[in-house]
Amino acid sequence: MDKHQQQQLSLAKCSRQKYSEWIFRDVPSDITIEVSGGTFALHKFPLVSRSGRIRKLVAEHRDADISRVELLNLPGGAEAFELAAKFCYGINFEITSSNVAQLCCVSEYLEMTEDFSKDNLGSRAEEYLESIVCKNLEMCVEVLQQCENLIPLADELRIVSRCIDAIASKACAEQIASSFSRLEYSSSGRLHMNKQAKREGDWWIEDLSVLRIDLYQRVMTAMKCRGVRPESIGASLVNYAQKELTKKSSLWNPSSQTKVDLISTGHERLVVETIVNLLPVEKLAVPITFLFGLLRSAVMLDCTIACRLDLERRIGSQLDVATLDDLLIPSFRHAGDTLFDVDTVHRILVNFSQQDDSEDDMEDASVFESDSPHSPSQTALFKVAKLVDNYLAEIAPDANLKLSKFMVIAETLPTHARTVHDGLYRAIDIYLKAHQGLSDSDRKKLCKLIDFQKLSQEAGAHAAQNERLPLQAIVQVLYFEQIRLRNALCCSYADDDPKPMHNSWRISSGALSAAMSPRDNYASLRRENRELKLELARLRMRLNDLEKEHVCMKRDMQKSHSRKFMSSFSKKIGKLSIFGHSSSRGSSSPSKNSHRTDSRVIERTCASTD
Repeated sequence: MDKHQQQQLSLAKCSRQKYSEWIFRDVPSDITIEVSGGTFALHKFPLVSRSGRIRKLVAEHRDADISRVELLNLPGGAEAFELAAKFCYGINFEITSSNVAQLCCVSEYLEMTEDFSKDNLGSRAEEYLESIVCKNLEMCVEVLQQCENLIPLADELRIVSRCIDAIASKACAEQIASSFSRLEYSSSGRLHMNKQAKREGDWWIEDLSVLRIDLYQRVMTAMKCRGVRPESIGASLVNYAQKELTKKSSLWNPSSQTKVDLISTGHERLVVETIVNLLPVEKLAVPITFLFGLLRSAVMLDCTIACRLDLERRIGSQLDVATLDDLLIPSFRHAGDTLFDVDTVHRILVNFSQQDDSEDDMEDASVFESDSPHSPSQTALFKVAKLVDNYLAEIAPDANLKLSKFMVIAETLPTHARTVHDGLYRAIDIYLKAHQGLSDSDRKKLCKLIDFQKLSQEAGAHAAQNERLPLQAIVQVLYFEQIRLRNALCCSYADDDPKPMHNSWRISSGALSAAMSPRDNYASLRRENRELKLELARLRMRLNDLEKEHVCMKRDMQKSHSRKFMSSFSKKIGKLSIFGHSSSRGSSSPSKNSHRTDSRVIERTCASTD
């Protein structure tokens, strides 16, 4: 016997004790009504005058003089029937939000309508529901609580739908009013929203947390359709989840060692899956810590694959605001394996990378022309890269962590995500220290993940003396340290020798180019290309000016000095001996004289030409 049946039996006992207070004592009862284990000794006349169902039962057994009737599956049980019987006897009682749903359902069951009596119980309850309850949000929530045990009849009578519509409309209207109350004029006279003011339109969040999950889902769906703010929907989901998932289990305390009985977690599983389906599509509508909490619960409770994949996709879309504690998801389902759920984190990283790539593909080419050093997605990529390096360092000491899983986490992000490889080097060093049995080939494979050119001076000095690294890796570290030292020296003496400075700039530029994303690298190349084109255009203009000057000078020379120039030039040519013979007597060194003569002639010729 469940708790609900025990409550009905106790109410039936109370009814038997109290019904004598309002029943006709001087007239013996002629009919006994049994409802949910309770027994009521009543009279036919008051009942048949109001209830069409009891009138039909009595009419069908008129010849047998029926004296006992059992009403099966009466909504609301003995408590609801007692109120209906009081109404038949004309006993006054108050219709409230705590009993109006029962009265509507029991009047429908007993056929207490206007066809059998004017101002019957059904019309009285409907009037109260429409005029009082549906205009007050708290009353609607209380009626929905009563409807939890009255479904499906409460649905057929549209009690649930009317209350849900009233709640959604009321919440939306109060939210709009709250938004208007936060409007104020700035010093410049412009109307703006005061973000510092407290939002007063979300007080219903706490009230809705008392509903059963199926009714709560219907209320949230209606609110979404009405246009309630995603932040308010998210706040309500967080509040509801924390109340429902912390009642019987320790799902929201990852450090707890309490074992959860999976057989008794059907309710928690339903709550998690329902809340995931209700999550707003907008980013940051709920805190990412809450999403990770839902994911831990989904893994522990063995929720559907679709539920977990949806959470992983949502987390991946805003992973740049996550913390290391968020990523440390315990491995609930694999005893004896890794301490943390590395596979789930890998899928989250894949979602982040794919989301980042898809956003890059959708962006217009004009974005590449931006002069900003990094786009927002690039900033998010740097944050996630740092987060991943810290995560790798945290899981590296796990003796059961396989090399393939460690490497797949490190390789998920693109190469341009890390401008500095100090964090990755630290994580790999911790892994090598915790897994000293790795073969040389595995160590070489692991160290290939590090770009030693991107290590800082301190990390490079540590790596040069690290005996856990393969010899090939140490050689690379020493080589890049030597290049760095040489570039530093070249920069110190840049005035004496500009060529090493140019080499240093080229190496540095290459390192920066490698650290940039393809989008930023492309933008940098476009800017350099534009600068080169401008320089080339200037050079062309200068060359054209020089050509014009040369033509003018040549024309002037031809006009004014042509005769003088040719006569002097012929005299100089006549003095030259092409074969090296001299006309002077006693010349002992023709070649030497010829060399001097040639040099003098060339100098004079050049001077006259100039």
